[in-house]
Formats: sequence, C-alpha cells, structure tokens
Amino acid sequence: MAEKKSREMLSSRLGFLLLSAGCAIGLGNVWRFPYITGNYGGAIFVGIFLICLLAVVPIMIMEFAVGRASRRNMGLAFGRLEPKGTYWHRFGWWALVGSYVLMMFYTVVTGWMLLYCWYTASGALSGLQPAEVGAFFGGVLGSAGTQVLGMTLVVLIGSGICAMGVQKGVERVVKIMMVGLVLILLALVGRALLLPGAMEGVRFYLVPDVDKFLEQGVFNVISAAMNQSFFCLSVGIGAMTIFGSYQSKEHALTGEALWITLFNTLVGIFAGLIIFPACFSFGVAPNSGPGLVFVTLPNIFNNMFLGRLWGTLFFILMAFAALSTVIAVFENIISYSVDVWGMPRRRAVVLHMIGLWVLSLPCALGFNVWSDFKPFGPDSSVLDLEDFIISNHMLPLGGLFFLLFCCVRYGWGWDKFIAETDTGEGLKFPAWLRPYLTYVLPFVILFLFVMGYVDRFSR
Repeated sequence: MAEKKSREMLSSRLGFLLLSAGCAIGLGNVWRFPYITGNYGGAIFVGIFLICLLAVVPIMIMEFAVGRASRRNMGLAFGRLEPKGTYWHRFGWWALVGSYVLMMFYTVVTGWMLLYCWYTASGALSGLQPAEVGAFFGGVLGSAGTQVLGMTLVVLIGSGICAMGVQKGVERVVKIMMVGLVLILLALVGRALLLPGAMEGVRFYLVPDVDKFLEQGVFNVISAAMNQSFFCLSVGIGAMTIFGSYQSKEHALTGEALWITLFNTLVGIFAGLIIFPACFSFGVAPNSGPGLVFVTLPNIFNNMFLGRLWGTLFFILMAFAALSTVIAVFENIISYSVDVWGMPRRRAVVLHMIGLWVLSLPCALGFNVWSDFKPFGPDSSVLDLEDFIISNHMLPLGGLFFLLFCCVRYGWGWDKFIAETDTGEGLKFPAWLRPYLTYVLPFVILFLFVMGYVDRFSR
C-alpha cells in the first residue's frame, strides 16, 4: 500500500529507535527497577526479568507492525486492518483514554523533576539536615501553587514540542534528550562507583542472593518481574503504534524492538549502579518511589563533594527520562486527533494542552487541597488511583487487544502480522512463538490483571 505523501515520517532509523526508547524509558526505570532488583534476589531477579522482558517484547513488535502497516494511530489502525464485518475498530479510543489517564499524573510527577532541577542547582537543599530534606519535599507537595506550576511547565513544554511537528519537534528534541541522558548517566555511574564502600552497594544490587529470592517466594518474584516488563515497555495504549506508523519499511521490526528493549534495560540497570553504591557509601537504606528520589538521594548529595553539581545532573537525568515519555505520549494523543478527527496539528495541540492541564489538576491538588480523598486508605492519593487504572487495567488489557488482533484469524491474523514484521532487512520474527503468543501469554496477562486487584485490596 502506498504511503500518503502528506503524512510526516521520521527522518532516520536512529530517530525511530531513540523516540521509541524515550517513550519506554521513564521514572519506573529509576525509582522502581533498582529497588525491586535489590530486594528480590539481585542478579537472580535481573535474569528472571530479562526472560519476562523477552516474553513481552512481541507485544511491542505487534504495536509497531500494526502502526506501520496502517500508517495510522491506534484510533484508525484496527479499522484499516480488520477483516470486514468485525469490530476491532471499536477499541481505537483506548489510545486516547489510556494516554490521558497516564498523563493526568505523569505531568505532575515530571513537574517535580523540573522543580528539583532548580532547587538543587540554586542550593535550596544545600545544608539541610535529613529531616529538613524530607520536610522540604512535604512542603513542595503541600503547596497547591507549586504543584500546579510544575505541572503547567510540563504541559507547555510537551505541547510546544509537539506543535513543531514530528521531525522538527518530537524527533529532534527527544534525540537530544536521549543523548544527554546517556552522557549524564555514564558520568553519574562513574562518580558513584568511585565512592568509598561503593562495591558493597554493587554486591547488594547484582550478586545473586538466594535467601532473598526464597524469602520473597518464586511466584512473587516472577509476578514482579512480569509486571515490571509490561511497565518498562510502555505497551498497551498505542504509543508504540504511532511511532511504527512513522517508520519506513527498510528494517524488519524484531531487531528494532530488541535494540529498544536493550537500551531501556541498560538504563534501568545503570540507574541502580548510581543509587545503591551511593546509599551504601553513606550508610543510607535504599527505599522506593518518591522517597528515594526526593528525600534519600538529596541527603546523599548534600554530603558528597561537589554534591550540588552531581545532584543537579541527577535531576536533569530524571527530567530527561520523564519528559521523553511525556513528549511521546503527547504525540500519541495529538496524532489521534489528526488521524481520527481530521484536525490540524496545531489546533489539536491547543485542544489537548487545555484538556491535559484541566484533567491533571486533581493529581496536582491531591496532595494538598484534596488530600482528604484517600481512594485506597491511609497514605493513598489521587495519584495512586490513576496509577492503578493505567498500570493494572489499561496497559495489560491494551496489550491483550494487540495480542489477539495479531494472532487470531478473526483479527488481522498471524500471516499478515508476520509479513509486515519481517519486511525489510534484519532479524526475522521467530514463527515458532505462535503457540505461546496465542495460547499462553493471553492467560498470563489476564492472571496479572486479576492479581493486581488481589495485591491492591489484600494489603
């Protein structure tokens, strides 16, 4: 099928790889992956995670294939490829709703990163005692004006970059961010490994710990690794579909997906080589989530030689990781309006800039004005509810849509999926995986979906 001349394409293979990697690389790589690795058996968990990652990569490949074959966003892609008389096109809205739910809290958390770039560089955290650093973060969360300011900056940045177009805006900016992320990451890893006692942290992180593995339980470790795999690859809401639609047919898609997965995994592993050596060097217990990034690590930087410099670089790294995801998902939202509604790009940008700003307010105000709303009991917030909806519903179920669409004869079908995936130079898709993808992985996804509820409401 000839490609429409009016559709803007990515300018290079590197742009496609970095843009897709930028969408996948996010905050989960830094404040979740290292922590669960250290607590689920070190190298044992890494090995299980890599196996689970390879088990989920085919869904990423399917998203790319659907996008490239249709040259459309998920909103129209199913409709263009489905057999006549079927109803796959009715799931197209999943891309828009899923992207919105993700951005409703991701814009707020990314705003924290931007604010902390300034706080660290300006010296606002320098000289504070450990309790004062924690109180400072509590003050940031408790200020409605500060929360809205950070979120607004992120919405304006994401919208402005997408308004510039695919090549001049999205591709060019994310390329720069990914190169900057790699350079800062390597510099921080080098600095962390040179700290006194750093190797103790490396051992805790990467040396196999059979006792911890058995203590957590084989099932719990595998479940955590599989959940992390879905989260890391950002599949299920059509973000990879839109990048596939911008990609040429010169290269087969299996190899491209593996390169992106490798890059994404290395960022997560290297993040741990920053965090654990630093924590063990200064005798600080590593924790998970916002407490790690905004309380534990600033305390470490305060006691490190040239700590303000290293702290600023760390938050720039975090900001790049978060913003690359924001820009990629913004592009998914805007492309939906362009493809499905026929809306000019700039008008779509303005529409969704306003929509995202308004719908991000509940999360921004959930730590202050609306802090009494606790959907899952004490210590929960609007952010936890929105994260539960996207992580436990929209990502796994969206992945299931793609899986069934590409594997069953009532959808696009296996043969057409393989033909599109293998078009171009490079590694071909292993056809022997068909029974696994058709009969095993769908039940794994449904099982994880159910276990998400069990885990959430059994606490």
